[in-house]
Amino acid sequence: MEKITLIRVWSYMAANSGVVKRILDQLSYAIMSLFFGLFQKYDIIIATSPQFFTTWSAFFLSKIKRKPWVFELRDLWPESIEALGVIRNKSVLSILESIELFLYNDAKIVISLTKAFKENLISRGISPNKIHVITNGVDSEIYSPKVKNHKLIEKLNLKNKFVVGYYGTHGISHALDFIIESNHKMSDNEFHFLFVGDGAEKNSLLQLSKKYKLENITFIDTVGEESLLDYISICDIGLVNLKKNDAFVKVIPSKLFNLASMKKPILLGVDGEARKILEQYNAGVFFEPENYQSFKENLLLLKDNHLVYNTCKEDCTSLANAYNHKKLANKMLDIIKER
Repeated sequence: MEKITLIRVWSYMAANSGVVKRILDQLSYAIMSLFFGLFQKYDIIIATSPQFFTTWSAFFLSKIKRKPWVFELRDLWPESIEALGVIRNKSVLSILESIELFLYNDAKIVISLTKAFKENLISRGISPNKIHVITNGVDSEIYSPKVKNHKLIEKLNLKNKFVVGYYGTHGISHALDFIIESNHKMSDNEFHFLFVGDGAEKNSLLQLSKKYKLENITFIDTVGEESLLDYISICDIGLVNLKKNDAFVKVIPSKLFNLASMKKPILLGVDGEARKILEQYNAGVFFEPENYQSFKENLLLLKDNHLVYNTCKEDCTSLANAYNHKKLANKMLDIIKER
C-alpha cells in the first residue's frame, strides 16, 4: 500500500496485565522483528517506543546491517512504568535507565513526541542536535465531522442526554475510576458517560459502576474504526483523562487531535503540554486531574454555557489543521533525509 510493505511476525500475545507476561509479549516481538529484519533490504531503521524492546531490535539490526537507526520516542520508559508503580525495584530501574540513555546516544536521530521529552533528554546529557520534536497528529480524512448516528442514539437510549465520550485504553494510567466516582457524586441523569474500549482496568471499572448502580454510564467493547467514528459522532464532548502524576505532564494524548478533528469540544484532565495546546486553540476546557470540584465545574461549563461550548466546537478545527498527519509526516521525512 503506497509503497509500504508490511511484514507480520509471530509474537506471544498477552493481555495488558501482569508484568512477566507483558515483558514476554514485548520481548517476543523484539526477537522476531530482529530475526526477520536480517533478511530485508533498507537504508535506515526506525523504531517506535513504546514498546521499549523495539529499540533493542533496531540497535542490533543497525550494527549487523551497518545502517543508521532512528529512535522515535513516544513515551519516557522506564520513567512511566516507575510512575505507575509497575516496577519498584530501584536496581532494575537503574539498569533500564542506563540502557535507555545508551540507546538515545547510539541512535542517529531521536524523534521526540513532545517538547518536554526533548528537554528531559537534554537535561540527562543527550545532544540537543540529534533531537527533533514531532507531535502526534490526526488523519483528518478519517476523523472528520460526522452527523450524529441517530440509530445508535436510539439503540443506547441516549435521546436528550448530554453524552460525555471516552474512547481508548482502560488502563491504570487513565484514572477512569475517578470519573466513575465523580459521576456517582454528581448524580445528574442529564449526563451520560460512554466508555468505548478495553484494558487492564476494564473489569474493575465495570464492578465499580455496578457497585454504585449507575444507569448513566455505558461500556462498549473495542470496536473497529468505522464503528468508533459512529460512537464519537453521538458524543457531545470528548473526555481525555490521565492520573495526576508528574510523568504525565510531559505527554500529549493522540485522542486530543482526533476529537478536535471531529469538532468535539474536549474536557481535558491532563496538565502540561497537552493543556497548553488545548488552551492555545481554545478547543475545550481543562480540569485539574483527579480533582472532583474542578471536574464538575468544567463539565457543567461545557454543558450549560452554550457560548463556551459552540466557541470551543468551532475552534477545534484550527487545532486539527495545525496537527495534520501529512504535514507532520513530511516534516519527519525531511529530517531523516537531511541526515
